[in-house]
Amino acid sequence: MPEHLTAPLVVSFPFTRSLGPVQSAFLTGLRERVVLGVRAHDGRVLVPPAEYDPDTAEDLRELVEVGTTGTVTTWAWNPAPRPNQPLATPFAWVLVRLDGADTALLHALDAPGPEAVRTGMRVRVRWAGQRTGAITDIACFEPHDGPHDEPQTGHATPHHGTFTDPVTSLTAPARLDYTYTPGRAQTRHLAGLARRRLTGERCPRCHKVHVPPRGACPTCGVATTEQVAVGPRGTVTTFCVVNIKAKGLAIDVPYVYAHIALDGADLALHGRVAGIPYDQVRMGLRVEPVWRDGDRHPDHYRPTGEPDADYDTYKRLL
Repeated sequence: MPEHLTAPLVVSFPFTRSLGPVQSAFLTGLRERVVLGVRAHDGRVLVPPAEYDPDTAEDLRELVEVGTTGTVTTWAWNPAPRPNQPLATPFAWVLVRLDGADTALLHALDAPGPEAVRTGMRVRVRWAGQRTGAITDIACFEPHDGPHDEPQTGHATPHHGTFTDPVTSLTAPARLDYTYTPGRAQTRHLAGLARRRLTGERCPRCHKVHVPPRGACPTCGVATTEQVAVGPRGTVTTFCVVNIKAKGLAIDVPYVYAHIALDGADLALHGRVAGIPYDQVRMGLRVEPVWRDGDRHPDHYRPTGEPDADYDTYKRLL
């Protein structure tokens, strides 16, 4: 067992939001190969459009069409694209001020290398082959040395913002990939769990035993190093009934998730309670861990059959 454990972790979920009239028109316009902005109260054209004036916070509704060519205002080279980024080959992240706009739009620029990118260079939109009403309808930008696309004047022109079958909602995947390092205290705790031992650490000042250990006492703030075996039995201090099934979780609803104070511990931990009807789980219920082959932590806690704990024995852990 290494002194420090690490593990790759991914937090991922779809985020869905409804679109107001401004964002709906902007995304629907991209589907129709039209780039829309909105005029602020001081006359500036904001692209991408904002729903509220950044200075006065007033509603903005005056939509205008801008060009599909523009100027790079700043950029950064991306030598190693990540999955689901706009391009699979190295590219530049660029801020582009489209012709007729006063603010810049962030997107990718397809360029052979960083030497081909510069602030002030002219670029144009490369449209995606299939467009659905999302920012990805702009596949990327590409270098452009020719004349401006429409509108030729370089000015924003009024637009009604009305399209057939408008986009009214947006679902965007949110994802965070990172490496988790639990630190010395939790590494020792996880090592104990691998041997089906529940351990905590005692504070040298207040003598409370914290499970799982944090490496420092949350009350006194001093380091903790003394390991203490706790449990394996414990007491349900409080709980909730879960009625919404989580995606990918092979547990039928309703089920109970509880705070469990292990014997000898001064801090309750989380755990699922099973082996008993959900409506019979109660505060003070005595429980014990259930392990499955190959698991590094208890799968759930079940009733021990002991009499319920007296409230005074666990009230300080609520």
